[in-house]
Amino acid sequence: MNTPIYIIEETKLRRNLSLIAEVAAKADIEVILAFKAFALWKTFPIFREYINSTTASSLSEARLAFEEFKAPAHTYSPAYTEEEFPEIVKCSSHITFNSLSQYERFHELAKTVSLGLRVNPEYSEVSTLLYNPCAPGTRFGITADKLPEQLPADIEGFHCHTLCESGPDVFQRTLVHIEEKFAKWFPQLKWINFGGGHLMTRKDYDVELLINIIKDFKKCYPWLKIILEPGSAFAWQTGPLVSHVVDIVEDKGIKTAILDVSFTCHMPDCLEMPYMPEVRGAEIVDMEKATEPMTYRLGGNSCLSGDFMGSWLFDHELKVGEEIIFEDMIHYTTVKTCTFNGISHPAIGMLHANGKLEILRRFGYEDYRNRMD
Repeated sequence: MNTPIYIIEETKLRRNLSLIAEVAAKADIEVILAFKAFALWKTFPIFREYINSTTASSLSEARLAFEEFKAPAHTYSPAYTEEEFPEIVKCSSHITFNSLSQYERFHELAKTVSLGLRVNPEYSEVSTLLYNPCAPGTRFGITADKLPEQLPADIEGFHCHTLCESGPDVFQRTLVHIEEKFAKWFPQLKWINFGGGHLMTRKDYDVELLINIIKDFKKCYPWLKIILEPGSAFAWQTGPLVSHVVDIVEDKGIKTAILDVSFTCHMPDCLEMPYMPEVRGAEIVDMEKATEPMTYRLGGNSCLSGDFMGSWLFDHELKVGEEIIFEDMIHYTTVKTCTFNGISHPAIGMLHANGKLEILRRFGYEDYRNRMD
């Protein structure tokens, strides 16, 4: 195929889903899909074979849960609005408030769902501040000193999210702080949601440690239903973004292979976050080696000057028309793309277990135009 395309591989997706379902069963918890990392709704029939619920952070995500996943969402948003909240309630089974003021404003409109509060344990091992929900001045959650001794009667749960693609050891250390700050309120609750960032499908993740941590916690608080809502873990290493070289330019000895995809449009985390993708058949090298033979920057096809990354060492000279494959490009990437510059969105396909590639979606001019309709 000569068009850029995200390819999600069914076999790898089912591998992740099977592991997640096994963790949920062994630990006697509920693990739900976070749409902020993956929202490809045409794959939901597969997900429904393994999990029962999803988590939303907006009206659109809540509707996607209700209308396409066919189950009400566990919804959390930093700020609900009067215009959207009634419909969010209709699409949700759980609603978590980010602040006591949001609770006071909206809880009377949400009598049909289970209500919770997001809490901030003031501890996170996420080193990059852009990712850290407990960084000083955070807008996320309520610290223990701001909670009343007796919670409102209709509050049934706490939501706590402090991780980012973390291992179970980080969760174990974080849990100490959560209990220290908030355990005195646990007898007033029915559930606790430990959020996302549990990267249980990563190869070096100690799944048994996670299960044992949760089992020990449940021994202390057997009445609490435990919920995890990882995002990356579901679609982790389930498929690439396939692009093509359309030109090769050189300046000051630095060669740039210009591609038919864009980092700013199609892989924004590569520019916004401290994230470097893996390129099949290439090795990332230090910038001082950028002028060496068979070393290339990879450049996007937008007009943004900084729409490039590099440098990569290949085992051959690149030619116009050949494929450049970015590994592990399904989670987060597919939900964060944009049409800046009118750049066409890559197609989305699924490689089925039988080897057949099904094109789930192609994009064209109308998709760009209709955003402004």
